[in-house]
Amino acid sequence: MIEILHHGAVNGVTGSCHELRIGRAESGAMGVCPRRDRPLTGILIDCGLFQGDESRGRNSAGDLAIDFPIAHIRALVVTHVHIDHVGRIPHLLAAGFDGPIICSEPSAIMLPEILEDALKIGFTRDRSLINRVLDVIRARLVPVPYGQWHEVFDEGECSLSVRLQRAGHILGSAYVECDARAGDYEERVVFSGDLGAPHSPLLPEPVSPERADRLVIESTYGDKDHEGRETRRYRLKRVLEHALADGGTVLVPAFSIGRTQELLYEIEGLIAEFGGEQIVELGAGGVSPRRDRPQSGSSDGLTWNQLEIVVDSPLAAEFTKIYRDLKPFWDAEARALVKAGRHPLSFEQLTVINSHEDHLNAVEYLAKSHRPCVVLAGSGMCAGGRVVNYLKAMLGDARNDVLFVGYQAAGTPGRDILTYGPRGGWVELDGERYDIRAKVHQVGGYSAHAGQSDLLRFVEGIPQAPKEIRVVHGDDDAKAHFKRLCEDRVSGSSVLIPG
Repeated sequence: MIEILHHGAVNGVTGSCHELRIGRAESGAMGVCPRRDRPLTGILIDCGLFQGDESRGRNSAGDLAIDFPIAHIRALVVTHVHIDHVGRIPHLLAAGFDGPIICSEPSAIMLPEILEDALKIGFTRDRSLINRVLDVIRARLVPVPYGQWHEVFDEGECSLSVRLQRAGHILGSAYVECDARAGDYEERVVFSGDLGAPHSPLLPEPVSPERADRLVIESTYGDKDHEGRETRRYRLKRVLEHALADGGTVLVPAFSIGRTQELLYEIEGLIAEFGGEQIVELGAGGVSPRRDRPQSGSSDGLTWNQLEIVVDSPLAAEFTKIYRDLKPFWDAEARALVKAGRHPLSFEQLTVINSHEDHLNAVEYLAKSHRPCVVLAGSGMCAGGRVVNYLKAMLGDARNDVLFVGYQAAGTPGRDILTYGPRGGWVELDGERYDIRAKVHQVGGYSAHAGQSDLLRFVEGIPQAPKEIRVVHGDDDAKAHFKRLCEDRVSGSSVLIPG
């Protein structure tokens, strides 16, 4: 018996947690009961937090407790370190899981960092307890190079090996190939994790697996495509130019891992290409250029190479540093820029805010001033983090702009701002209503997720179509749309949406 179970990401896009269960069956066929004297074994693929509407009723430690059997779980395989894929790992440990945590080499470096932040926010403020949990996690980590098979167990009757392949979602992200055997029956099961879009900044795009008897695939954007890179880059430039023209602040809610680094990469590219070009005329909305930097190009306006970019997130700053340290995992384009002397994640116009006091001062100053500035702050869905203070202070001012570049889950403040902001509505932040007078923009092409065509290309690129495709990690409409698309385009596959 080789069975797939789902413990999350089936009713939305968060809480990813899937189980591959293996046992010796009497006939060696799929779907029959295992022999009573041969216990099941299995692994988990991810163990993430629920967010947005999916988190309702799951906010307390008791609600986050692992609610499925884990005694037979031999290992946890992590596809990437976003909190909706790893945030429940402390609860998994508390439930008694004592196996290895298998992940890519970059993820092994980043996982303790992201979990430290998660522990402080949702688990405990006890520093000694946090350190003990992190020590346990570090001791359990098993970094595996991309493209290399790793044996999880081999017990004669049953065996399992896994291989990680680049997923192109964030640094260290992987899809997981599982070679499973139960008696005489063998099968390769592939879990996509979150797939990235082709031509995204910094990371190589994913390549379809050479084989997948069964495929579990995400569908975050299963119902729509993204803009091409050149189109979205142009739109980003135009949105920033328009937003800065009246002297306001552009707020970009961004995830600390992945989105922040990709945006910095693209903005540095715009500065390099259009450095002397004027983006704000002197006197527009009371704007004047920075006096502490030399003018270039026009003498009567703010140019691209004078624009200040602020990253206000200690976590984002830490992961940006990690990204810089892991240049060997960048794509060829990004490595070529470094070789040419460019610094895509560390350039002159970039300011990083770390301390809470400096953060509060920045919010107050930018809310009162007429100084053009672009602020990247977490969290990406506005459900917490420092971006909330900026939103409270600035949403009511029409000079300011909010720019969304990633997916906004249902039930999050980000989704509400995106939905009601253009209509002059309001959003609830920390229990209070705030009117939305700031302009709201969306450049969807910067999502770290693959678009519909990218997902389909991944499936169709498998030489022999999977006999089963399970569509997960998407809103209902996105899953249903992608299911129909697969049924139309992938001959011979049974396509289902797990309940």
